[in-house]
Amino acid sequence: MAHDGRKGQAPPPLPEALRIAVADSHTHLDMQDTTVEQALESAAEVGVTTLVQIGCDLERARWAARIAAEHEAIWAAVALHPNEAARLTLEESGAALSEALEGIAELARLPQVRAIGETGLDYFRTGPEGVGAQQESFRRHIALARETGKALVIHDREAHADVLRLLEEEGAPSTTVFHCFSGDAEMARHCAERGYYMSFAGNVTFKNAQPLRDALAHVPAELLLVETDAPFLTPAPYRGRPNAPYLVPITLRCLAEVKGVSEDELAKHIAANSARVFGY
Repeated sequence: MAHDGRKGQAPPPLPEALRIAVADSHTHLDMQDTTVEQALESAAEVGVTTLVQIGCDLERARWAARIAAEHEAIWAAVALHPNEAARLTLEESGAALSEALEGIAELARLPQVRAIGETGLDYFRTGPEGVGAQQESFRRHIALARETGKALVIHDREAHADVLRLLEEEGAPSTTVFHCFSGDAEMARHCAERGYYMSFAGNVTFKNAQPLRDALAHVPAELLLVETDAPFLTPAPYRGRPNAPYLVPITLRCLAEVKGVSEDELAKHIAANSARVFGY
């Protein structure tokens, strides 16, 4: 995730409500223009009744854990984003990275924290000098997910081969999620064979996203999740405007169309998958 300058633009209208309630499996409420209460209200109005709030650095992870404790409809995921891991090491020190990881480990044991994420590798925004820190951080997060028995939520940007390699080397946790899945059909088949969940965001609706839709065709319904990654990746036709959890129905309907199933059928699968992954 990264800021994209969309704050202040008019939000899209509420879509038609889903008949089967689902979860937004990945959102950043702390980066959105509304209050937490407003976000929950608008989401619930369209059938998005659970939000998974992602903390990407220690401060945001603490905030995620706090609001999850305050709101029954919110669960938290905590981790150091790979770019944050690189920043801590390059701008501060390896000791700073270790200290932050210790803080994440403390939060990971809280009952309202249901996942370790988003962690992983990002070779788009961080250059070669940050690869070592990212990989070390990712290994530590994999170990934490295995230790706590909680889902591992992966950020993978232009790093598919290394992400898959490190999962094999470290031993993937029993529940592993590729957030905002960005791989091709071959990678989707690889993940499906290993039982990895794949979560799709609003970019699957973009006109230039046919390769992503081709990958989606190879994702079994029982391994599929939906997310917003709000305020980023707003689905078409509202691309360029701020995203929010209430826009999940637009992406879900695109997923159903690509999969050739009804909206209700896919929503039932996604609701069940979210419950298995995050334990609600």
